[in-house]
Amino acid sequence: MKQLRKFLVLLPLMAVLLVSCKKSLDLAPYGSVASTEAFSTPAKCLVSLMGVYDAAQSGAYTDGTLRGYPFGAANIEQSDCRGEDLINIATFFQITYQATYNASSANCVGHWNSLYALINKANVCIDGFRQAGTSGVLSAAAAAQYEAECRFLRALSHHELMIHWARPYRDGNGSQIGVPYRDLAVNVPATVDLVRTLPRAVSDTVYRRILRDLDYAETNLAASLSGNDKTVRSTIAAAIALKMRVKLHMGDWAGVIAEGNKVIPATINPLSWNTVVSPIGGWKLSLTPDAPFADNGGATNLESMFSVRHSSIDNVGPNGSLAAMFGSATLGGRGLVAISPVIWNNSGWRCDDLRRTALYVSGNNANAGTSFFTTKYRDYVNRGDYAPQIRYAEVLLTQAEAEARNAGATISQRAIDLLNTVRNRSIPTPATNQYVAANFATSVDLVKAILLERRIEFLAEGKRWGDISRLAVDAAYTTGGIPAKAVNGASGAAIYNCGTTYTPGLAGITYSDFRFLWPIPSAEIIDNPVVTQNPGY
Repeated sequence: MKQLRKFLVLLPLMAVLLVSCKKSLDLAPYGSVASTEAFSTPAKCLVSLMGVYDAAQSGAYTDGTLRGYPFGAANIEQSDCRGEDLINIATFFQITYQATYNASSANCVGHWNSLYALINKANVCIDGFRQAGTSGVLSAAAAAQYEAECRFLRALSHHELMIHWARPYRDGNGSQIGVPYRDLAVNVPATVDLVRTLPRAVSDTVYRRILRDLDYAETNLAASLSGNDKTVRSTIAAAIALKMRVKLHMGDWAGVIAEGNKVIPATINPLSWNTVVSPIGGWKLSLTPDAPFADNGGATNLESMFSVRHSSIDNVGPNGSLAAMFGSATLGGRGLVAISPVIWNNSGWRCDDLRRTALYVSGNNANAGTSFFTTKYRDYVNRGDYAPQIRYAEVLLTQAEAEARNAGATISQRAIDLLNTVRNRSIPTPATNQYVAANFATSVDLVKAILLERRIEFLAEGKRWGDISRLAVDAAYTTGGIPAKAVNGASGAAIYNCGTTYTPGLAGITYSDFRFLWPIPSAEIIDNPVVTQNPGY
């Protein structure tokens, strides 16, 4: 059913999709449908757009099977397994977890190829929608909106590439080498040849182009959409939230704040978190910490600003499903990725925090041992959990960090209020237990509290590696590279003790080590002689 649906959805694009499952510049062996036909009616234009979103959900693995690359599950699983707050059980994610990858490792190759496949599909459709707008097939507004949705996905994809394959922006203020930024449709031999002359752009160039795409998206996207579309298609507020994330990586605190002020009220009451509502789109925190995941992670709630859709007939299978990978074997998952005592035992995470019981459970792992697992993804049978990419909680905590940093040595009350707005939802009697300025000796302590809250709030949502990467050269907050972790497969009730220091058994890897970056796939280096490999591979 999955394969059939993919064929039906993507049929209009087959003639112009050039990224094969093995080499990112191979011309795909499809020629029966003209590219112009895919954009010849409004209905076909919409089908083509949905095909781009579908490419975000799943792509071809190195063996040709469909997996959750790039955003269906892979960016969540890979990004968290690169960090220290989850434990890889058995061997499924061991290469990622232990940083033993090379230029042929399937996890790196699959992620790279599927990201550029998604980018190319977006570029093909951008050209098609422009043509449809010019010819009158689509109204000018519809053509611009569809293009904006593709440019949102193109920006999201390029940023994902940057955080895995490039040094962070703040290392050299954007002067380090980035990734190839592709904003042309590779659909004829001439454009294949052109792409083969495009080297890796410097970081600043990539980030500026990402922001250019998002500026266009903000201008032309819908403020809101109806039904499930409000979550699984991009909107103005989602584009602004992604700009906030990108500018946070750039260290542009004032820029983050300017964007955040568009989607966060000027006055907020941290004790009434559900009344803090975005002026654009009406986004807000759910009443309880598990509510954003109770409806398969985004079908109806107003916190999930952008998620990738899954259903019983359209999912990424048992080797990609979030519920399968992250779920306890006791409940029907495979027990492959467990919560680590590195975060579970952290003294800064209150033992009575409601998230501990609402979103995590003790159960059996893949090795028949006992571990803690997340229940954020709970559709073990149908694998219909949406893959969360942007929640309103991220908007609030991103703004909190920017406010705290932008204030310099001054302890920002606005930052504290934003931090409390998210945290109060999950702690008992917040009126007496929320943070106050006296809790922080310095503004650095406030930022550290915000960063810890990000780890707790977004645990098992794929945000950890992005933070590790962007903080790597930030002396006050860096982990020094890839953090020390629990040893592969560590389990047992004895290692989980809230508030008790846990000593990881797997040594960290310094930021200067070549393994901090993923290797560019060897096939890409062969196909693109101007694309240089990351040092050490």
